[in-house]
Amino acid sequence: MINLLYIETSTKNCSVAISSGSKLIVYKELNSENYSHSENLHVFINDILRKAKLDVKNLNGVVIGKGPGSYTGLRIGTACAKGICYSLDIPLVSINSLEIMAERIPAFLNQLLIPMIDARRMEVYTMILDNNKKIIKKTWAEELSKNSFTKYSKDKTCVFFGNGSKKFKSINPKGKTVFLEEEYFPSAKDMVLKGYELFMNKKFESTAYYEPYYLKEFISSN
Repeated sequence: MINLLYIETSTKNCSVAISSGSKLIVYKELNSENYSHSENLHVFINDILRKAKLDVKNLNGVVIGKGPGSYTGLRIGTACAKGICYSLDIPLVSINSLEIMAERIPAFLNQLLIPMIDARRMEVYTMILDNNKKIIKKTWAEELSKNSFTKYSKDKTCVFFGNGSKKFKSINPKGKTVFLEEEYFPSAKDMVLKGYELFMNKKFESTAYYEPYYLKEFISSN
């Protein structure tokens, strides 16, 4: 049986999971305002390996949420994933963190799914998916205004979710819009089906050269 480890650290949600085949068997996560990934990530991985009754040597691959999102969070998750892959000589797979967010959201005919991750000020990281979860506009950084997404919300209902969607709702955007109240974050438990499919189709990253999808340059506040 294929055992995969999943790591998602692109937001304040530090999240890990293990699957056996295409079935989720255990996960652990903490959504903290303190972005405590450096303290928790390795501890969480050890915890779920123990609960799954697996040794790290039993892993066949690692699947990581590649961003966009927090620069520091992505660096921490990437360093961990690459370290495990290097030491065990196993493949690395990546999934866009916005796609991960959309996995658990039901969509209906004439609806579009629009996940949003807060990118500070009035900007969000986002993408647009149809009701079959097919990407119709790839990831970009949007500076929000009332007219954002009107090209899409004239004819179809746009379903917005994620911590960036609150900012958009606050400015009363035009068009057919629905805002999900729950604050969705990318979670490792939602990576299993897509991650397993990518692994089985050998959609591997080059572990040596893999870099997270930052989308924007890191700017130090110092």
